[in-house]
Amino acid sequence: MGTRLLGESFFQAPADLVAQALLGQWVRSRCGGVETGGRIIETEAYLGFDDPASHAYRGRRHAGNAGIYGAAGSWYVYRSHGIHWCMNLVCGAPGLGAAVLIRGILPEVGLATIRARRAPQPDRLLTDGPGKVSQALGVTGSLDGQSMRRSGVEILRMARVPASHVTIGPRVGISKAVEWPLRFRVRDS
Repeated sequence: MGTRLLGESFFQAPADLVAQALLGQWVRSRCGGVETGGRIIETEAYLGFDDPASHAYRGRRHAGNAGIYGAAGSWYVYRSHGIHWCMNLVCGAPGLGAAVLIRGILPEVGLATIRARRAPQPDRLLTDGPGKVSQALGVTGSLDGQSMRRSGVEILRMARVPASHVTIGPRVGISKAVEWPLRFRVRDS
C-alpha cells in the first residue's frame, strides 16, 4: 500500500483527468476508529457549471451543496435519494464546482468491518456503487467540506492504471447528460 497522500495539486486538474488518475489509487478510512480501505476501481467526473448533471450546474448554491465549491482536494459528501452518502473529491479551480464521485473500490483492508457494515451482501456486491463505498468505509455527511489531507479518509498514491486497462463510458444513475463519457472503470474489475 502507498504511504504518500495525494497532494492538493493532484486535484487542481480538470475533473475528467482526476477521475481517470484516481483509478488504482488507495482510499483509506479511519471512520469509526477502524481502518478500512481498498483500491479505487470506478469513478465519475462532474464538470461543474456547464455540466447539467453536476450539483453546481449554472452556479446553483444551497446549504446542501456548499462542499462542492470547496478547495481542490476537499471532500464533497451528499445524501443521494435521502438514503445513501456519496463521496466526491472537489477538483479544478476554486468555485468551479467540479468533483469526482468514487463509484467503486476493491476492498482490501478491514474486510470484517466492511462486511459487517454492508451485511447481508455477498463480497462481490460490497463496494460496487457509490453509496455502498461510503457505507463500507463508514463515511457520513460529517466528512463534507473537509480537506482530504486532514480528514479521516485519505487517498494514497499508488501506481497509475495504464490507459489500456481503463474503460470509459456514460455516467449512470443520473437523468441529465447521461451520455457524456465521464465514467471511468478499471477493465475487468
